Amino acid sequence: MADQVGLKWVGFIFATITLAVIVTTGMVVKGYADGAYSFDAPTVSTSSR
Repeated sequence: MADQVGLKWVGFIFATITLAVIVTTGMVVKGYADGAYSFDAPTVSTSSR
């Protein structure tokens, strides 16, 4: 039989990682929705003046 305490720790670690990924994904999606990020490359001025 599997060690119950060990399985609880593994489950806790996976749950923590999953929660971190969900929060990070939500923040990135909200940033794109608010316009903080852009898919377009920034325009760089190359004039010497």
